[in-house]
Amino acid sequence: MKILFDFLPIVIFFVVYKMTGNIIIATAILIPATIIQVGFTWFKNRTIEKMHLVSLALVVLLGGATVLLGDGDFIKWKPTIVNGLFAIAFLGSQFIGDKNIIQRMMGDKLDLPFKVWRTLNLAWVGFFIVSGVTNLYVAFSYSEEIWVDFKLFGLLGMTIVFIILQGIYLSSHLQNKE
Repeated sequence: MKILFDFLPIVIFFVVYKMTGNIIIATAILIPATIIQVGFTWFKNRTIEKMHLVSLALVVLLGGATVLLGDGDFIKWKPTIVNGLFAIAFLGSQFIGDKNIIQRMMGDKLDLPFKVWRTLNLAWVGFFIVSGVTNLYVAFSYSEEIWVDFKLFGLLGMTIVFIILQGIYLSSHLQNKE
């Protein structure tokens, strides 16, 4: 259920864009939808994930620029910037602290060798880079409508495929440990 809630603002953006064909209007709706999402999360949990804060900041900043300047190119950069920040954070975690980000997130659930944790973390770095670059390619090589479709379905599809591949990789290491 949480993942559906996480995607709610982008689904709203998508629906508004499809109804209006106007990225400025869709972005103008995206901004308060994201603020409400983060506010609701805070009200319910008394905490907000860093990912949501980064996303909110970029939606307000780039979405605000999109609406104020009437230029949809600003909001098109958001997925790339988010993915770039995640790539930097995951890569940096390879060198800071005892555990990288993936191991911190999943280490209490899985017992894996250091090499596997490193490989997983670096795979996520690669995924974030590929996602960010692909977003820019689609955003600036194809029509706005194709980018909006890609933003919801393409990036989500890429993520699902990557997670499945990660699961296959993990399962081979879990089987070897037994």
